[in-house]
Amino acid sequence: MKRTKLEICCYSVQSAILAEKAGANRIELCTGIQEGGLTPSFAMIELCKASVNIPVHVIIRPRESDFHYSDIEFECMKKDILMSKSIGVDGIVSGVLSTDGRIDLPRTRELVELSKPMSFTFHRAFDMVKDPVLAMEQLIQLKVNRILTSGGMQTAIFGKDMLKRLVELAKERIIIMPGSGINEENILNLKMETGAQEFHCSAKSLVKSKMNFRNPNVSMGEKQESSEYSFFEANPEKIRKIANILKAEDINL
Repeated sequence: MKRTKLEICCYSVQSAILAEKAGANRIELCTGIQEGGLTPSFAMIELCKASVNIPVHVIIRPRESDFHYSDIEFECMKKDILMSKSIGVDGIVSGVLSTDGRIDLPRTRELVELSKPMSFTFHRAFDMVKDPVLAMEQLIQLKVNRILTSGGMQTAIFGKDMLKRLVELAKERIIIMPGSGINEENILNLKMETGAQEFHCSAKSLVKSKMNFRNPNVSMGEKQESSEYSFFEANPEKIRKIANILKAEDINL
C-alpha cells in the first residue's frame, strides 16, 4: 500500500523534534517565518540532522521577496547546498525564476546537479510562474523530484483545481506536493480532490516568551511589541491529528 507522506515545515530544531514525535514523515527546515522561509544556519541544520531520524530537507533561499537572484546571491545558494550535502542532508528545497516569470533553466539545472544525490524540491517559486504546466514539464526534464505548490493561489484550497490538473498531467513523473493553508480540517478533502500523495503543512502555534522583564521602548526590527515576546513552534497535537487522518484514509483505500 502506498502511504501518504506528511512534510512539516519547521523553523527550529525543537519544532523538528516535536514534529517527528507527532508523526511527521519528513522535515522541511528553514528560518524566516515572516519571509516565507529562508536558509537556516549551518549549526541549525547539523543539529537538526543529529536530533531526528526522519529525512530533513533544507530550504536554500538567500533572502526574502522574489526568486530572481544576483550572481553573488546565487553563489551563496550553491555554497549552502554544498554545506548541506557535507553533513548528510536528505534533500534541498529551492528554485530560481527569470524576470519574465519562467523557470530559470540554467541556474535551476545547476542547483539540481549540485544537489545530487540529495532529493530536490522546487519550492513555491513555482506559484509565481506564468505557465505552471510548462514549468512542470521543464522541471521534469531537469529531473526535479517534487514541486511544492499551492496551485498558483494563496492557499492550496483555492488552488485545488490546478493542483488536481498538475497531479493528473504529472502521471507520477514528478511529485506534486500541495502546501499552504493545509490543516486537519481540509487535508482529507484536498487529498480526495487532488489525488496528491504528499502534503506540506506548518501546523504551528504561537508560543509565548518566558521573559518576565520586557522593555517597552525597544522592538527588534520592524515587529510590533505584541509579537516581540512570542514565536511560532510546531504544534504536536495538530500534526498528530493530520497524520492520523492520512493514516486512516490510507487504510480505507
